[in-house]
Amino acid sequence: MQLLFLFLLIVSPYLLLTLLGRWIPAVRLSRVKRVRVGLTLFFAFAGIGHFVRTEEMAQMLPASVPYRVGLIYLTGILELLGAIGVWIPSLTRLTGLCLILFLLCLVPANIFAAIQHVDFGGHSAGPVYLLVRVPFQLFVIWWTYWATKQDWFTSRAAGTP
Repeated sequence: MQLLFLFLLIVSPYLLLTLLGRWIPAVRLSRVKRVRVGLTLFFAFAGIGHFVRTEEMAQMLPASVPYRVGLIYLTGILELLGAIGVWIPSLTRLTGLCLILFLLCLVPANIFAAIQHVDFGGHSAGPVYLLVRVPFQLFVIWWTYWATKQDWFTSRAAGTP
């Protein structure tokens, strides 16, 4: 259920702003800005969650990881900074790259939490939860790539160094 909420948090603003832009020309935003709104809401919500449900998130990390609670706070701050950074033109692409790397770094914690049946964010379902979580994580990576105008593949395909 949490992943459905997060999915809607990312996608709904895009759809809503697209419809509003068609009906009210003054509200019309570029596609990238509409995508970025959902990304911002996603990372802001996730970042705040690190301060509201700190202990539960700390359980997603192995006990051998030092300073688990501090790490949860730090990643929450990074997510909030990412939510802001995508709107700063000189930082948008760098922020996007950092967020994508951050999302990739979360995969081991999600795998650990699913294997351990951690009672947070659906991980209690066990490893089967990864069948939903991993594709969702890939979707968020793709959305971040799109929202922050990454062009790793298009520039090379076009022959640009």
